Amino acid sequence: MASFIVEGGVPLSGEVRPAGNKNEALPVLAASLLASSPVVLKNVPRIGDINSMIQVIQSLGATVESTPDGHLVIDPRSVGNDEPDQAACAQIRASFLLAGPLLARRGHLTLPRPGGDRIGRRRLDTHVLALRELGANVVMNRSYQIDAPHGLRGAEIFLDEASVMATENAVMAASMAEGDSVIGNAACEPHVQGLCRFLNAMGARIEGVGSNVLHVHGVPSLKGGEHRIMSDHIEIGSFIGLAAVTGGEIAIRDVEPQNMRMIRMAFRRLGVRTELEGTTLTVPSGQELRIECDLGGAIPIIDDAPWPGFPADLTSIALVAATQCTGTVVIHEKMFESRLFFVDALISMGAKIILCDPHRAVVIGPSSMFGAELSSPDIRAGMALLIAALKAKGRSVIHNIRQIDRGYENIDGRLRALGARIERVLV
Repeated sequence: MASFIVEGGVPLSGEVRPAGNKNEALPVLAASLLASSPVVLKNVPRIGDINSMIQVIQSLGATVESTPDGHLVIDPRSVGNDEPDQAACAQIRASFLLAGPLLARRGHLTLPRPGGDRIGRRRLDTHVLALRELGANVVMNRSYQIDAPHGLRGAEIFLDEASVMATENAVMAASMAEGDSVIGNAACEPHVQGLCRFLNAMGARIEGVGSNVLHVHGVPSLKGGEHRIMSDHIEIGSFIGLAAVTGGEIAIRDVEPQNMRMIRMAFRRLGVRTELEGTTLTVPSGQELRIECDLGGAIPIIDDAPWPGFPADLTSIALVAATQCTGTVVIHEKMFESRLFFVDALISMGAKIILCDPHRAVVIGPSSMFGAELSSPDIRAGMALLIAALKAKGRSVIHNIRQIDRGYENIDGRLRALGARIERVLV
């Protein structure tokens, strides 16, 4: 297995371009199975989770090819299997995104239990609720047997939580259901909007994109076409944290400004100033990172929430950034009860953190950080530990970097271009 060896303590500076949005690319790959002709996808990130999703759709019979300019061409016309490769599905949670499109296309399927990050309980109940409302039968044993013996029918669906993936499954299935559907309490994250725009470009009729109520008018078929994946705002937030912690100036190109409002606001509460000019976001060097107290000097809270709130995938990054800021802040991760357990590793490096319970941590900064031997527990915590190692004095070794590779494209090469002393080794 590969590990990173990191010599920390060097400010990172330069320019970087974010990869395509992982959480948009995954459902778009699944939705390509609905097309009646080939689909061309641009700006698809070259990361572990995408490779696993490609293996999954290939196991169903689709062909996937890369063009010389890096685009993906998916031809779903040869899809004939009802059950995808179990080993590939076990690598990613996004494999369950096949439920909506395969149900709409074939009327029946069998899905193994999905894999993905182990950050706490991750319900599939909302997916099942939505599919049942559209006319599906769902039986869960060692796998999920799903069928729609009378076809999918439009329905009024109110999700019991604003689940991103459940919204995506519901909108993909409803796009080819008979009649109209209304999906209430829908997630409206940028990647959900990107999926809806892709479906509309294929001939779907989805209204309310960007809101929490989606109106879907079912159509009998969808055509192929082209779609460009937007820049990954989670990766951009990670580079903001990286620049702030290491003290260098980093210019991030190709930013989607409308996706950065709450992210910039949350980092501003940590004292991190960012400058946005057009589609370039710059984190200036030499900042005095000081946590902004609430009115009356109260300790502030940075907490995650459904869009347009602060993304849950950036709570780990915000936490490690807070270790280098003067003051005290509470990081409240509301969604997943195991996501904050990586703070033990930060404490071993010298961070001053009190883990109050599975969802809340008090961070008191700034802390002097020292190199340590670490292991990446999941994608985002792995990136947070890498940022800490780049700040720390001395040498760190980070194991299980497969987790980081699942979500960040060529991260060691891109960091070296910014001046990082990082080496990938086989151990």
